[in-house]
Amino acid sequence: MSSITGKLTPKGINVAKVFGTLRRWPIIPVAVVLFLMIIAIFAPLVAPHHPLEAKFEKRNVPPVWTEEGTSEYLMGGDHIGRDILSRIIFGTRISLMVAATVLAAGAFVGTALGVTAGYFGGIVDEILMRLVDFTYAVPFILVALVAAVIWEPSLQLVIILLAIFTWPPFARQVRVETLQLKAMDYVAMARVSGASSLRIAFKHILPGIVPTVMVMASLQVGALVITESVLSFLGVGIPAPDPSWGSMVAQGRNYVATAWWIAFFPGVAIFLIVFSMNFLGDWLRDTLDPKLRQL
Repeated sequence: MSSITGKLTPKGINVAKVFGTLRRWPIIPVAVVLFLMIIAIFAPLVAPHHPLEAKFEKRNVPPVWTEEGTSEYLMGGDHIGRDILSRIIFGTRISLMVAATVLAAGAFVGTALGVTAGYFGGIVDEILMRLVDFTYAVPFILVALVAAVIWEPSLQLVIILLAIFTWPPFARQVRVETLQLKAMDYVAMARVSGASSLRIAFKHILPGIVPTVMVMASLQVGALVITESVLSFLGVGIPAPDPSWGSMVAQGRNYVATAWWIAFFPGVAIFLIVFSMNFLGDWLRDTLDPKLRQL
């Protein structure tokens, strides 16, 4: 095997070119995200077992490659005999659905309010930015715990709570971008030509903000998955027995010494999606920012 000097390996593979391609394009992160999306969409077809099906004789059975493992449960069984792999697959659907729904709501509301605050300024900007500051000042975990006491934990409650605390970062960043764009010459020309404020804000300024929103959304996915997992870990997220990566980690914390696979594999799934989306977000930022493209 040759070193990474651009020479061909005995099999004719240019190692330097391969590494260069992997550095230039987010092939691995995109592959991981697409794989998780596919198994989430086709979870009933992909999962070898029903996520709620329990077999007491398979209780805490280890993964297939261990001495006491069985091919029926490839990643082992949990504390009541449910298939870890099947629960991870269905948990992927829940985690990605929560992230997608919350991002859609948060990005839409935050972008609209950010453009409004940045373009109109004055009292409108002051009110909206103080609302952002107020949202940042409220402890999210405390609100989630209180909400779980008042209302029963549910998927809808998790989505609403996350959406409420997701829009402020979008609003603040979009406001800054809007302040810069509204001082551009093409915006001044549109204003002179008689275009309305609403048309200028959402026809001329908004398209220039879309790349920033895309980058922020990709970076927020990892944070949302972790937050949802933390809520489920604390018992105020996705209620049992529905599978969730966070709840699976929480269920396995009491069996780390005897059945490590119960918490380990859901933790690996959380790591993969967060790691991949952060890499994808960095790539989007470097690609869409003209200043970074010149480096």
